[in-house]
Amino acid sequence: MSISSINKRLKKEFGGRFNATLENGSVFVRGKSSDWGEIISACQAAAKKYSTTHVVNDIVYTGEQPAPTRIPSVKDDSLEGRSPDVLVIGGGISGASIARELTKWKLDVLLVDKEADLALHASGRNDGEVHPGIDLGKGSLKHKYIRRANRMYADICRELDVPFKQVGQYVLFRNSAFKPLVALYVFWRKYHDGIEDTRLISGEELMRREPKLTHDTKFAMYNPSAGCVCPYGLTIAYAENAVQNGAQVSLNTAVLSMDVSAHQIINVTTNRGVIHPKIVINAAGVFAEDIAAMADDRFFSIHPRRGTNSILDQKAGAYMHSVASIKDISVHGKTHSKGGGILHTVHDNLLVGPDAVETVEKENTETRAESIKTVFDKQTQTMPELSQRDIITYFTGVRAPTFEEDFILEAGRNTRNLIHVAGIQSPGLTTAPAVAVDMAELAVDMLGKSKTVEKNNNYNPIRKGVPVLREMDDETREKMIAENPDYGEIICRCEQISKGEILDALKSPICVPTVDGIKKRVRPGMGRCQGGFCSPLVTKIIAEFLGVPLSEVKKSSAESVITYGETKVNEGGEK
Repeated sequence: MSISSINKRLKKEFGGRFNATLENGSVFVRGKSSDWGEIISACQAAAKKYSTTHVVNDIVYTGEQPAPTRIPSVKDDSLEGRSPDVLVIGGGISGASIARELTKWKLDVLLVDKEADLALHASGRNDGEVHPGIDLGKGSLKHKYIRRANRMYADICRELDVPFKQVGQYVLFRNSAFKPLVALYVFWRKYHDGIEDTRLISGEELMRREPKLTHDTKFAMYNPSAGCVCPYGLTIAYAENAVQNGAQVSLNTAVLSMDVSAHQIINVTTNRGVIHPKIVINAAGVFAEDIAAMADDRFFSIHPRRGTNSILDQKAGAYMHSVASIKDISVHGKTHSKGGGILHTVHDNLLVGPDAVETVEKENTETRAESIKTVFDKQTQTMPELSQRDIITYFTGVRAPTFEEDFILEAGRNTRNLIHVAGIQSPGLTTAPAVAVDMAELAVDMLGKSKTVEKNNNYNPIRKGVPVLREMDDETREKMIAENPDYGEIICRCEQISKGEILDALKSPICVPTVDGIKKRVRPGMGRCQGGFCSPLVTKIIAEFLGVPLSEVKKSSAESVITYGETKVNEGGEK
C-alpha cells in the first residue's frame, strides 16, 4: 500500500485527523486523539499484515494517561562496569530461551529484567498452549517457526525437566453446511502451509473422545500436535539452565537509558550501574519499542492488548482433557473467535480464555468482570457445563503485538550491535525454542566479525527441577522422606507440597525468596484455597531460610509488604 493510498484511507475513515509519512522504511502515523481505540484503528488502517514495512504510532494521545512505568526501588552498583558479550533485556520466554542458547558458546551472557522475578509479564500470564499452527498461513515469521518449534517441545521439556502434555486441539463447528468449505481449508493448511497433522473428525467421534463438549457439534478440526506447558515454569527452567551454564541473571534491574554513537550502543544505564555490552538483544515485550527508541532504532510500534484467563478447580479438569474452542462462521464468511478457548493444563485444571482488549496501559493486569463474562459467554457454547462457580483464580496478561501482527526478529536497522526479538505474542511461547536457536546464531555471527567465538564444550542441556513428591509412587516418596524428613511435612494441602520442596526451590540456581516466587516454582497456594492456609507457613519457611524476621519477607516485589512487624507481646512485655 502506497503512502498516498494510506492517506486517502485515513482521510476517508478519520476525516483527515491523521496523516502518514514514509520515513527510513517505516510508516509514521501522526495526529492527535483522546480516543485510544481510534488511534489503534488509524494505525491498523495504515498497516499491512505480516509486512516488514512497519507502522510507527506517533499519534499524540490526549486521553487519561497511564501510570508511569514501574521501576524497582533498589539502587546499587552491582553491575557497574560489566562488559558482557551479550546483554539480553527481558526475562520472559524469549530472553530466557535465547540466554540459554547463547551459553552453547564461550560467551559472557547477562540477562536483566526490571521485575523481581522472571516471566511476570506476558510469558507468565498466558494459557500455556503449544500451538499446532492451524490458523497461520505462509508469509509470516509466526508460520516460519511454528511447526519447527512444535516438534522441539518434547525434547526441550525433557531436558529442562518441565511437564509437557501433547493433548491435541479441537475446533468445533455446529453448522454442517460449512463442512465442504472447512475441508478445503484443512486441505490447504495441510498441503500448502505444512500443518500436516490437520484433519476433520465427525461430531460423533468428538463425543466419544470428549463427551462434555457441546452435543451440537457437527464436525471438528483436529490437530493432535497441540499441547500444553506451564509457561512460567518453562521460562524459569530456561533461565536456570542458562545460569548453570555460566550466564548471569540480574532481576530488579531496569534499563533506564543508552548511549549510542556511530550507530553503536556504547553503554546501557540501569538502576544497578552502567553496562558496556558488545551486543544488546531487545526481548523486552511490551517495552520493546521503548528499548528500540533508547537504542536509536525505533522502526516499529507495540500496541498493548489485554487478555484474561480463568483457572478452574481440578474437579473441572476432569470435564475435558484437550484444547477446544467453538468456531462460528457468519453467512458473510467472518469468524468470531473472541473469548479464546478451553485448555486442560499440565496441572490438571481447566483454563478458560483469553479475550482480547486493546489498552494504553502496558502494566495494568487487573481483571475486569466484563472480560470473564465475555470468555464464559463464548466458552459455555463449547462446553455447557462450564461454570464460574468453579473458578479458583483468574489473571490478566498484556500482550505485545505490532500493527502488522507478526514477530520482529532481526538486527537493528540503524544500530548495528542490536538484535530485536519484538512483537512476540501468540504463538510466541510455542515458537520460542526455534526462535532462540536462530537469534543466538545471529548474535554469534555479529560477534564473530570482531572476535573468535568458540563452542562451549562444557555446555550441559540438562536441568533437574525440584522433585514433585505428589507424583511419585509410595515407595519412592517414602524413600525420599526417609532421606530428608522435610519431604514428609506437608505445607500446602491442596497441592500436597512439602517443606522439602519449598526449601529445594530456595536453593535453586535463581533464588527468588518471595511467597509468589515459591508459588511459581513449586505451587503452594495454587489450589482451591489459593494460599489461605499455606501462605503464612511459606512465609515462615522463607524467613527461617534467609535468617530474617517475617516482616522482611515479601509477597512479590520489595514493595509488596506482607507484615510490618510483631503486634502481640506477653505479660512480661516480650514479643
